[in-house]
Amino acid sequence: MRVAYICADAGIPVFGQKGCSIHVQEVIRALQGQGLRVDLFATRMGGELPGDLAGLVVHQLPAIPKMERRQREQVALGMNPDLRLSLEKSAPFDLVYERYSLWSYGGMEFAQAMGIPGLLEVNSPLILEQAQHRGLIDRDGAEAVARRVFSAATALIAVSEVVKTYLINYVDESKIHVIPNGVNPHRFSTLCPETNSESFTVGFVGSLKPWHGLPILTEAFNLLHQRVPNAKLLIVGDGPERENLEAELATRGLDTHTQFTGAVNPEEVPQLLAAMDVAVAPYAAQSDFYFSPLKVYEYMAACLPVVVSQIGQLADLIDHGVNGLLCPPGDAIALADALEKLWRSPHLCHNLGQAARKTVISRHTWDAIAKKIIDIAGLDSPLPMEVKR
Repeated sequence: MRVAYICADAGIPVFGQKGCSIHVQEVIRALQGQGLRVDLFATRMGGELPGDLAGLVVHQLPAIPKMERRQREQVALGMNPDLRLSLEKSAPFDLVYERYSLWSYGGMEFAQAMGIPGLLEVNSPLILEQAQHRGLIDRDGAEAVARRVFSAATALIAVSEVVKTYLINYVDESKIHVIPNGVNPHRFSTLCPETNSESFTVGFVGSLKPWHGLPILTEAFNLLHQRVPNAKLLIVGDGPERENLEAELATRGLDTHTQFTGAVNPEEVPQLLAAMDVAVAPYAAQSDFYFSPLKVYEYMAACLPVVVSQIGQLADLIDHGVNGLLCPPGDAIALADALEKLWRSPHLCHNLGQAARKTVISRHTWDAIAKKIIDIAGLDSPLPMEVKR
C-alpha cells in the first residue's frame, strides 16, 4: 500500500532539527514500519534524508522565496495546482496524509476526487498561532482555506482536546480523532541515568520560544541554586528567547552554572538527555494550551524524572508522584521545591524515571500511532516491515 505524506508548510524543514521536523520524520518512519510505502511531498527539506528512512520517495514541491509577507501568502496559496499535479503524476495512492498548513488544500481535494482516504493532521489552531506570533495578512483567505481543506478531508487528527475543540468550529465532532504525540523509544537508553552526587543537572530541550516558560525556569533555577549550590542547568536547543535567557542568567550570576548547546541534531538528543538528572517543561498559565509537547515524551522515554506544568494534555499524561511531578503553571517557587525534592531523593528520581518510560512505551509510541492512523483510514494493515532503528 502507498501513502502520500504531504508537508507544504515552508516553516517546517522536514529533515531539520525542529520538533515539528522530528514529528514528520517519526510519523513517516512509523508508517514505513507498518509496511506502507511512503512518498513524501514537501516544500522545504532542510537537510539530508536520514539513513534509516529506507525506501522513502521524496518529491520536492516548489520553494517559497523570501519576500514581503503578503506576497508569500499569495505564492503559498498558488502552489496548490503544483501539489495536485505532482500527486497525479505519482499516483495511485491508497491514502493521503497531510500535516495541515495555512494555504494547502490540494492534497485533501485530490484524495476526495480519487475516492481514497485523506487524513489531515492538525497540530495547532494555526490561524490564531500565525496571527499572534508570526503575523498574518490575509486572515480571511486562511479561514477560507481552512474550511475548504477541513471539509475535503475524510478525517481530522487533532493532537489534543483543545485542538479538537477548535476544529469543532469547522466540522462535525464525529470527524475528529484525538491522537496525542508520541515517541520512538528505540532512540533512548533503557537504563535510567544515575544521579551524580557531585552535581544535579536540570535539563530543558526546546526551540526557546516565548510560550516555553523560560523566565519561570530561570527564576526556579535561581531559587534552587541558593539551596543546592552544585545544581547545573543544561539548555538544549536554540531560538528567539536565547539572548534574553542568557542575559537574565548572567544578571543572577548563574551563567557559569549553565550550559547552552545551541541547535543540535536529533541523533545527539539522547546522549544529552542522559546527562540530565531531571527534565522540565515549565509552561506558564494559558487558557488555550493546545500543545502535545514532544520534549516531555522524549524525557520520559529517556527514563528521566520530569517536572511539568499542570496544564492541558500534560495533566493527563503525568500522574503526580507516580511517573513525574506536576506544578501549578507559572509557579517558579513550586518548580524549585519540586526540583529540590528530587535532588534530596535519588530513589524517587529512579522510580519516577522508570514509571515514565513504562508509560510512554505502553501508550505513546509512534508505532502505536501509525496503527491508529491505518485504522482511521479504514485500510487493512499490511505486514509490518523491519525498520532500521
